[in-house]
Amino acid sequence: MRGIVFTGGEGPSSEICRCLAGESHPSAIPATNNGKTIIAAADSGLIAVENAGLTADWITGDMDSLDDQKRLEKYPADRIVRSPVDKDFTDTELAFSVLREKGCDEIWLVGGGGGRIDHLFAIRSLFEREIFPCRWITAREDIYCIEGPGELNAGKSAGKSLVSVFPLGNGPWKATSRGLKWPLDNLVWDRGFFGVSNVAVDGPFSIKAEQGRFMVITPLEE
Repeated sequence: MRGIVFTGGEGPSSEICRCLAGESHPSAIPATNNGKTIIAAADSGLIAVENAGLTADWITGDMDSLDDQKRLEKYPADRIVRSPVDKDFTDTELAFSVLREKGCDEIWLVGGGGGRIDHLFAIRSLFEREIFPCRWITAREDIYCIEGPGELNAGKSAGKSLVSVFPLGNGPWKATSRGLKWPLDNLVWDRGFFGVSNVAVDGPFSIKAEQGRFMVITPLEE
């Protein structure tokens, strides 16, 4: 079952948000919840949800960055998971946990771009965990996480596109690719290694994680 966490920070346009709410991950099986995507808003992520004309199924956080507390009045009290300001987890983590508890095994993050770099690093750290998001969409990037054996098929229908790849987790790592200017097939990966500014020559490309986990960063398509 698929879920999306809308979080604060720079995110995609409202049109893209609406599209994402009805889209499925390129490397995943179709959603099993009759096509419905469960939406969790992390604090000010509720603004992006409502600006896109969507409705949050769950709202989490301390609500310290929400522009207007009256936004919460239209939602049932049992769908609002309010936490204290002084807490051990970020609002995004709390929303992620709620979606996991509700049975979502495919979770995307929307937003979280720009702003404080520690917040950015905190979201990136979620991808290092045993249970991790499989996609993260900011205002400019479309970021995928694949784990071996798993394959990503992505890229624009036409035209060149930048593709950057980072190993995640403990390894070992091994990957193969198709459609990239510099193939990944024979690369030796180690912790701290990365490949930035590769190019999807004709548009579509595929990356197969034979072993280990990888983050694949591409520009966001309109």
